[in-house]
Amino acid sequence: MTIDLADYDALSFDCYGTLIDWEAGIAAVLAPWAAEVGLDLSDEDLLLAYADQEARVEAEHGDWLYSDVLAEAFRGTGEKLGAAVSDTWAARLGGSVPDWPAFEDSTEALRSLAQDYQLIILSNVDHASFAGSAARLEVPFDRVITAQDVKAYKPAPQHFEALDVALEEMGVPRERLLHVAQSLFHDHVPAKRHGLPSVWINRRHARPGWGATPEPQGEFSYDLEFPSMIAFAEAARAART
Repeated sequence: MTIDLADYDALSFDCYGTLIDWEAGIAAVLAPWAAEVGLDLSDEDLLLAYADQEARVEAEHGDWLYSDVLAEAFRGTGEKLGAAVSDTWAARLGGSVPDWPAFEDSTEALRSLAQDYQLIILSNVDHASFAGSAARLEVPFDRVITAQDVKAYKPAPQHFEALDVALEEMGVPRERLLHVAQSLFHDHVPAKRHGLPSVWINRRHARPGWGATPEPQGEFSYDLEFPSMIAFAEAARAART
């Protein structure tokens, strides 16, 4: 399907993996832990071991803060790899979100998009953790919907249900909303289920495998694909001219 990016007034974004480099942030903690406990594993190996653990904890504990989800997922990763994760290491990952770097193109892209669209965050995160990420992105958002707000983690439907409420409050017709995300598992599966058009920011286009994101479970689709946020922003700008 081909869509016209000029047909939309608002964009909802996944944050981690799309705007913030969560794989770099997670690996920055997992890699030194692995070295300390004597595991000879690459960053990619560690991310693959971690991915299903975070998804499991999120599905089982939708009311937990993301910082607690991270800590418990790290413990589960250690069990899977046969090496214990101390409370100190678990807390280190749990508190690391504000340190996760933004992708180098995220701020420029968001500033460009903000000229034509209202911007909404739809993210598996807690308020305190996202505050650090928002400071890195340097662009204000018109709405922020977190897992802490909806007491659930994507791909559960609660974020998208809350998005419908937000759109009504903002005066944005639902057909004028486009969802933008990297994760097929967390975002494009539930977006399709919710009847929303979507854009895939394929951040891992040059790397095989799924990394820290589980393989999608369920039917998904996307209307456009871009390798980066800046490529998407340039296409959106071109559609308006």
